[in-house]
Amino acid sequence: MAAVITMYGPMDRAVPADPGLAMLDVVRAYAHDCLHYGSARRYVLVDGQVMRTQYGINWRRPDGRSYSAADPHDAPHTRNLGVVMEGACDREARRITRYIASRFGVAGPDSPSDPGWWAYRDVTGRLGAAVDPGDIDGRTSGEADAYIAALCRYEQGVNQRYERWLAEFGGGEPEDLHDLVVAAIVSGDAIRLCRWLDDRHGPGAFSAMFQAGGYLAPQQTPRSRETRPGSGQPAV
Repeated sequence: MAAVITMYGPMDRAVPADPGLAMLDVVRAYAHDCLHYGSARRYVLVDGQVMRTQYGINWRRPDGRSYSAADPHDAPHTRNLGVVMEGACDREARRITRYIASRFGVAGPDSPSDPGWWAYRDVTGRLGAAVDPGDIDGRTSGEADAYIAALCRYEQGVNQRYERWLAEFGGGEPEDLHDLVVAAIVSGDAIRLCRWLDDRHGPGAFSAMFQAGGYLAPQQTPRSRETRPGSGQPAV
C-alpha cells in the first residue's frame, strides 16, 4: 500500500501530463487493490507448511485443487470464482471512480484517437464493447495502441464476463447481487449470497454454478510438499 502506479508518469512534477485522468487512474487502482487486500483469507497448516485454503469466496483444497475451474479461453460468460471476484472488485472500484469524476467535474478527451478517451471510459466503467482487441492488435504500432488493446482485453475477459453473470443470475436485481458478492469477498462469509441465489434459482445454486467436478474427490498428494522452482521454498 506504500506505492501507487499510474500510466501518466511521475506525480512529483509541478503539473502532471493530465492531472484529471491521473487522479482517476490512481483512484481506480487504489480502490481496486484495497478491495483485494481486504479480501478474507484463511490459512491452515499442512505437513507443517502454511497453506491458503480460502481467498474471498474462492476455496482451495490442501492438495491445490481450486473450487471452480477456469473458463474456456473464448467464453463470453464466466463460471469461475476468480473472474467473479476480480470483476466485482473492479466494478466497485469503477463505481467509486465515477463518483470522484462527477464530484470534481473530470471528463475525458472527446476523440477516440486520444488514448485518454479509452482510459477515461475504462476507469469509469464505460468502455463496454467499444472495440475488438483483435482489431487493435492488428494495427498496434506503439505504446499507446498496446495500452488500448490491453484495456479492451481486460474489459472483455473480466468486466464483461462479470456483467453477464450478474445479468444471468441477478433476476433483475444486478446491483443487489453485486453488493452481496462484494460483502462476501471482504467478510469471507458467503451465507447471505448463497441464500439469495437459492431463493431465485433453487437450492445449491452457488455450488451448481461454480463447483468444479472432482473438487470433493479424495485428497491427492498435498501441494504444500511441492516447492517453487529454484527457490527451495514450499509453494503456498
